[in-house]
Amino acid sequence: MNVNKNFMDTDWIDEDDAPELTDAFFEQADEYNNGILIRRGFASKEIVNLDSDIIAIFKATGENWQAKMNDVLREWVKLHPDLIAH
Repeated sequence: MNVNKNFMDTDWIDEDDAPELTDAFFEQADEYNNGILIRRGFASKEIVNLDSDIIAIFKATGENWQAKMNDVLREWVKLHPDLIAH
């Protein structure tokens, strides 16, 4: 079983004992709307250089274009494991 390293224990009894929800917590959280993932949490960020025309294509898709780009890249990696150096 995989354990989420960011899992918060919820064994508190009084709601005043609940941990504070900080900006860092929300930056790492996935955001859902009606059960649909609309924004992937950003536990780590990297600066990458991409061609401006590629960025424009994803920006044209609207909100959360970065998450959409990430999902496309992740799917590409799954489909081309032989091209990824380990």
